[in-house]
Amino acid sequence: MQNVSSVWLYPIILIAGALQAWGPPMNGALRKSLENPWLASTVSFLPVVAFLLVLFVCMPNPLPSLRGISAMPWWAPLGGLLGAFAVITGLLFVDKIGAGPFAGLTITANILMSLAIDNFGWFGIEQHSLNIWRILGGVLMTAGILLVALF
Repeated sequence: MQNVSSVWLYPIILIAGALQAWGPPMNGALRKSLENPWLASTVSFLPVVAFLLVLFVCMPNPLPSLRGISAMPWWAPLGGLLGAFAVITGLLFVDKIGAGPFAGLTITANILMSLAIDNFGWFGIEQHSLNIWRILGGVLMTAGILLVALF
């Protein structure tokens, strides 16, 4: 995937973002059908795990080195757990506030936290300092979600 042309990156990311909006309502319907939110969360993740296992079996290389594993930060494997929290939140609450406000709130919170991550260079990423345009973008995102949530 490192060799993907940048021409394809933005459309792929936009498609992923659009498809991501489908997840909470689909998971909400799953929760309604299965009743138990923890079972619904498990069922929601099973196809993902199966899909990734198939991909790994088909494309096992490169395998991690002992050096790479020993240098890995303790928090690196926890990203999936944070994603699970987002999925469970959608599964429990999207039908209470609607898909638009739910997506808007999560995306706005994501953007604001991403600005902090960029500004401080957290999690080993390259630092991208805040400037007036990034701050204005965060303010506009926040104002936009207020409009979506209120009306």
